[in-house]
Amino acid sequence: MNINWEPLRQIIEDHQHFVISSHVRPDADAIGSEIGLARILESLGKSVSIVNSSATPANLYFLDPSRQAQQLGAAKPELVTQAEVHIIVDTSSWTQLSDVGKLMRTSSSKRVVIDHHVSSDDLGAVEFKNTSSEATGSLIFQLSEALNVKLSPEAATALFAAIATDTGWFRFPAVSAETMRIAGRLIEYGASPQAIYRELYEQGSLAKMHLVGRALGRMKVECDGHLAYTYIEWNEFTELNAVPADTEDLVNECLKVLGTKAAFIAIEQQNRQAKFSFRSRSEHVNVAAVAETFGGGGHRMAAGATLPGPFMTAFASALEAMRSAVLAASALEAAPAPEPAS
Repeated sequence: MNINWEPLRQIIEDHQHFVISSHVRPDADAIGSEIGLARILESLGKSVSIVNSSATPANLYFLDPSRQAQQLGAAKPELVTQAEVHIIVDTSSWTQLSDVGKLMRTSSSKRVVIDHHVSSDDLGAVEFKNTSSEATGSLIFQLSEALNVKLSPEAATALFAAIATDTGWFRFPAVSAETMRIAGRLIEYGASPQAIYRELYEQGSLAKMHLVGRALGRMKVECDGHLAYTYIEWNEFTELNAVPADTEDLVNECLKVLGTKAAFIAIEQQNRQAKFSFRSRSEHVNVAAVAETFGGGGHRMAAGATLPGPFMTAFASALEAMRSAVLAASALEAAPAPEPAS
């Protein structure tokens, strides 16, 4: 699915002041896409601000050395409400935009969405979406090519990190030859896979290692070993002096258990809500559908949702939904193939 970038080229040419935002609890695809897009717009002489509802996780500071991405509060609301164009990346959800989204609703700014997620709200925006893309970072790179912009090493680093993390370092099914072409071009522009990997995965604190150990130690499997899951309670963050960003990508550890088809992790938030990350490696287990039943969303094989507390009540609800999805998939896979028509 190729995107026609010409309407966005015209929007960029016709306006000067842009604000970029992404989802709450931004990951590397969100921050990397924001920084990459900001550098593209700045190279075209545009004024750019980045405003998010959540702070940038400390482990992603290296993607934004100038700390351009600001949390609403530190950034004045007028940056959002008075921008000529508001570009939302890596989400199409009002809920995921949180407080920034509330300000957007009061603004007359033109809205643009650049996203690769299936789940979607009507944000009243001009959309540039490719739900088969492996990462929003890939879409930002394609935009740079459409605009004939040569990326700086900083932009290349941000976009490489965005793509690498959303593909599980290029091991998820969405990875294609085009993914690797883009990665190669970003390396040519100055991205260093070794340095990026070190920043993302080899800078963990001892507290993080203890937290991961706690989560792995309580991992369980059900449904004949096809479903694996674990959880972390908020008091464990405080007890171990860990931070929520220490759980990034932890759900994928559950998929390392032999025989698993799906997995999830539940993480209690400081406000006692329960944040869930769902994963699948079976075409018959659609975790986006599971997430959507709880007001979340994502992709068939990677999705998320946030449920109100109490934490263990929310955990039980998600566990039952995932059990049902996995058992239904197992039944479908065990069913005899239909006989060919005579």
